[in-house]
Amino acid sequence: MSDVLAVAEHRRGDLRDASFEVVTAGRELADEQGGDLHLAVVGGDVDGFAEELNREGVDVVHTVAEGEEFNHDVYVQVVEQLYAQVAPTTLLIPNTVNGLDYAPAVAERLGVPVVTDAIGVSRANGSMEVTREMYGSKVETTVEVDADEVVVTTRPAEWPQTESEGSADVQAFDADVDESAVRSTVTGFEEVGGGDVDISEADVLVSVGRGIDEEENLELVEALADTLGATLSSSRPIVDAGWLPKNRQVGQSGKVVTPKVYIAIGISGAVQHVAGMKGSDTIVAINTDPNAPIMDLADYAIVDDLFDVVPELIEEFGGESPV
Repeated sequence: MSDVLAVAEHRRGDLRDASFEVVTAGRELADEQGGDLHLAVVGGDVDGFAEELNREGVDVVHTVAEGEEFNHDVYVQVVEQLYAQVAPTTLLIPNTVNGLDYAPAVAERLGVPVVTDAIGVSRANGSMEVTREMYGSKVETTVEVDADEVVVTTRPAEWPQTESEGSADVQAFDADVDESAVRSTVTGFEEVGGGDVDISEADVLVSVGRGIDEEENLELVEALADTLGATLSSSRPIVDAGWLPKNRQVGQSGKVVTPKVYIAIGISGAVQHVAGMKGSDTIVAINTDPNAPIMDLADYAIVDDLFDVVPELIEEFGGESPV
């Protein structure tokens, strides 16, 4: 018994990026153990999802046609039953709102330990080792799990997404869901913080921090975002000040984003913010402080006053600066 079972995640008809990241994590772990990688998708268009999830490294995709959207009670029963059939050593679940909802319940029913928010998993030395961040992401620690089986939730954006097409065996799993134990019902979907913008889906993000000084100065950054066709996001101080809604916040207490381009304007790069954006393909930082932590992370660092740089960028890309 050395296989890995991972669970994909979808929302409103689309697979989440975390589904393809957990494939990467699962494949790495299965290779260390000499086992297979099983991937499960529960509910929704499972046949369509199975085609998308048939990526390199996946040995079996299990489709479970139960409901349309996430439901705690259904997921707990289905994943427990599938776990019993696959008999893996490790169950990987994305460390998302949904994943954290049902992972502990599944672990409790299976009688195995659960480790959440992993940024690394390994059995290279025989025993299960899980790397996590502590003290506000200032310290990394590796936990050795004294058990043969374990449930681990994997932090989004910590593993690259597996892109290449695979040749997995797709199998339908007929779960025996006890409807009397399904005590919750999904009646709708509402984006946290309101609004119709999901910054986690944006290809280009223009993100602003406390360096903008005043709320009225947001107009300048908004003009750059409009010029680039980008989406506006922010660090936590801007949301705490009430200048932008919660759904625009990037970071540990906001959203994890993985855009192609992330432009950090007046953001110092606190660990809580970096945790939410370090998976960006290209990072551009504009800051007057050359020693700001964001500069160590940036692919392109501009050490200058944002109130000088941003208007020039707007004009360079064909826009009109408001100042």
